[in-house]
Amino acid sequence: MEKSKVYFTNLRTDGNHNLQQKLTRLIKKAGIANIDFENKYVAIKIHFGEPGNLAYLRPNYAKTVVDIVKELGGKPFLTDCNTLYVGGRKNALDHIESAYVNGFSPFSTGCHILIADGLKGTDDVQVPVSGGEYVKEAKIGRAVMDADIVISLNHFKGHEATGFGGALKNLGMGCGSRAGKMEMHSAGKPSVNTDACIGCGACSRICAHGAAVVTDKKASIDHNKCVGCGRCIGVCPKDAVEAASDEANDILNCKIAEYSKAVIDGRPNFHISLVVDVSPNCDCHAENDLPIVPDVGMFASFDPVALDVACADAVNAQPVIHGSILDEARQKHDHTGHDHFHMNHPDTNWKSCIEHAKKIGIGTDEYELIEV
Repeated sequence: MEKSKVYFTNLRTDGNHNLQQKLTRLIKKAGIANIDFENKYVAIKIHFGEPGNLAYLRPNYAKTVVDIVKELGGKPFLTDCNTLYVGGRKNALDHIESAYVNGFSPFSTGCHILIADGLKGTDDVQVPVSGGEYVKEAKIGRAVMDADIVISLNHFKGHEATGFGGALKNLGMGCGSRAGKMEMHSAGKPSVNTDACIGCGACSRICAHGAAVVTDKKASIDHNKCVGCGRCIGVCPKDAVEAASDEANDILNCKIAEYSKAVIDGRPNFHISLVVDVSPNCDCHAENDLPIVPDVGMFASFDPVALDVACADAVNAQPVIHGSILDEARQKHDHTGHDHFHMNHPDTNWKSCIEHAKKIGIGTDEYELIEV
């Protein structure tokens, strides 16, 4: 496979160009206009940021992408799926409110927000994964699959389970419904926290296999009958149904790659990553720590695999910020290696996602970096 083109621009500005203008030039130079946007629905997948976190991408960047899509004749919307964990984005109402609080609105971005997997995270489409080894049918938020074109707009940062979060994680984990997220995170099946359970029976009513039952005002799940669809997680009003969250990190990465393929396979897609405020953990945290490296720049490509590798290489080429958690880890272990992500989270291996993505035909890790 020949090298993929990854386009890059730094964050330097002058009196004639601001960052939004530089991002516009980058995206256009990378060839986004080669996609036919005319009257097409365009899902712009973004992370709106968990309330309390300040490292997520500013809505100004989303507006830049929205404006380009509109200029090319497309009908854009910003989207994400609900979270598996309890927080400010576990259902569509809380999720949209969190997006508004963090500055994302039709007024600031120029388009509407659609939570792709619906009110309770149960509105998904089962999408076959061609060549999937771990996932045969990915559970993707319906609004994402209803779109004609997918654009991923990613905040590139560290991650405590996958090493880093970039294009593939934004697509794979981000576009999975609550049941899809459970499938990626878990080797096992959900169980009930009886202390939180109120015995309302919502889980038993949604279960098509009779696995969830209520006895003495407390629910339980028969794993012999459970098929792991995760619907019970979405409908529980008290978040008493919990995913196993016991999958090995390398397998989690492979599942993310397969979910990513389900999202982009067979339709136009384009990917943008901003390597700024490189926090050590995911934007799903309700806080963000000091960045681990200095800001790098903005990247764009038609190949999400090459894009992730280019961003990882760029981060690993940066000095460690003094006083960051990465600096503390390096001093503690007296380590001088250059894989900042592995040093940040030693139990992770980001390359497992890249290797599996290559294997199933999403893209290549060989890239040509073109500076704009």
